[in-house]
Amino acid sequence: MAERKVSETERSLVETARNVLPGGGFGNVSHDIVLARGRAGRVWDVSGNEYVDYLLGSGPMIVGHAHPEVVDVVQQVAARGTTFFTNNEYGIRLAAEIVEAVPCAEQVRFVSTGSEADLYAMRLARAFRNRDKILKFEGGYHGMSDYGLMSLAPKRAGNFPQPIPDSAGIPKSVRDEILVAPFNDLETVASLIREHNHELAGIIVEPFQRLIPPAPGFLEGLRKLTHDNGLVLIFDEVVTGFRFAYGGAQAYCGVTPDVCTLGKAIGGGFPLAAIAGRADIMAHFDKAAVADDPFLTQIGTLSGNPIAAAAGLKTLEILKRPGAYAQIFTTGRALMDGYRDILKRRRVPARVVGAEPMFDVVFADREMKDYRSAKGDELLMRQLNVLMREHGILKSESKHYIALAHTEADVATTLEAFDAAIAALTARAT
Repeated sequence: MAERKVSETERSLVETARNVLPGGGFGNVSHDIVLARGRAGRVWDVSGNEYVDYLLGSGPMIVGHAHPEVVDVVQQVAARGTTFFTNNEYGIRLAAEIVEAVPCAEQVRFVSTGSEADLYAMRLARAFRNRDKILKFEGGYHGMSDYGLMSLAPKRAGNFPQPIPDSAGIPKSVRDEILVAPFNDLETVASLIREHNHELAGIIVEPFQRLIPPAPGFLEGLRKLTHDNGLVLIFDEVVTGFRFAYGGAQAYCGVTPDVCTLGKAIGGGFPLAAIAGRADIMAHFDKAAVADDPFLTQIGTLSGNPIAAAAGLKTLEILKRPGAYAQIFTTGRALMDGYRDILKRRRVPARVVGAEPMFDVVFADREMKDYRSAKGDELLMRQLNVLMREHGILKSESKHYIALAHTEADVATTLEAFDAAIAALTARAT
């Protein structure tokens, strides 16, 4: 393994970052790599070190970095103006494409971030039902709002349905508006609905909670429970939208929610997200369609801006081409199977959790069906991630994202790096 070189330019940038940025970074990742460029499934840092990239900007670069078709359309659109705060052709066309593709989408409202989309989706459910409480699942990530940061990664196990705030600065009163259940547990959900239906607006859920797949019948059960009780079912598809299938995880799983949130892929690497859903629910965004009291105000300076919308449209066009999803699944399957073989050969008690478009290793050997059962040895995970970076593999702290641009050579390089990293971990343990 070649030692990672660090240039004076990168050292200087890291030092400056430590002075001017809290924690020395943007709050996203903890390591001191300063990236300079990306191409297809790889990135390079300021010092010239090359990495196979499974971080993918935390997911949006699903067709790869600097895809020439995306770059071309962005340059064309930017030359005609970057944003207008009014309707524009590309935003309208992107909304129409989402309505065509996503089963629950009859209308679309754009925002700039997934956090905004999830916040507005919960507010939309409250406006529609005229109720305050939202039910979410422990470990489910729904953005950075006060409501989203309830029981995302609780440091201690709480008693359901009481939420635990994951951040300082969240008002204590917010705890009264969120109910928490374990993922894949329909019995608990049904019990909470019976108890709180008079004050419950809806349920928000990731169809694949981080990496944990839904148990057979779980999403279908949520659909029935919410339908029978008049609740709004929200699928948070900021991550899964257009990643598992062209219509998102709802098309992949065959379960249609009332509302969904989208992000990452639909912006093609630019800031753009969306709320999409049934027209009668989305009508609360339209003051002319509802009375003053149920009208939901939503304004965003860059919402639906033409550059992001054009990049998203081109990204979706690429994903819609024959064989695109088959290729993503083939690449992910090769990596998952390779990882499992290496873990078995090295006799490491760990599991590969997730599905082909996004997965990771969890250092625990048991069935993983919810947040608590899917918690593994976090120290080993951090050590693995450091070793993978040293071997030229970049990923998030808890996920591999697979891109259409990843190649067989990328897979081979990754499996070699993973084997070396696991060997180093097992050597340390002996």
